[in-house]
Amino acid sequence: MPAALQPLTEGRSRLHVDVPRGAPSLGEALDALWALYPGVRDRVLTEQGDVRPHVNVFVGTESSRWSGGLATPVPDGAEISILPAVSGGRRDT
Repeated sequence: MPAALQPLTEGRSRLHVDVPRGAPSLGEALDALWALYPGVRDRVLTEQGDVRPHVNVFVGTESSRWSGGLATPVPDGAEISILPAVSGGRRDT
């Protein structure tokens, strides 16, 4: 869990969430997270229920943006990472 969201997860950087067996989707796994920490949902998803453009969600090493969005399968024991996009820096001219 990124530092910016840890105040919403009782200061925890790593969470364990039980999800239904049978390769649930990322959306189902995140629903289990929202049930425990409802404040996180609005920081990760838009009002339409899509992952916000400045947030990256990974299942293992695969970005959900390129692997099926919230329908991405989550294998048993997979790690889901929620990361803010990083940009900026200095451009030498």
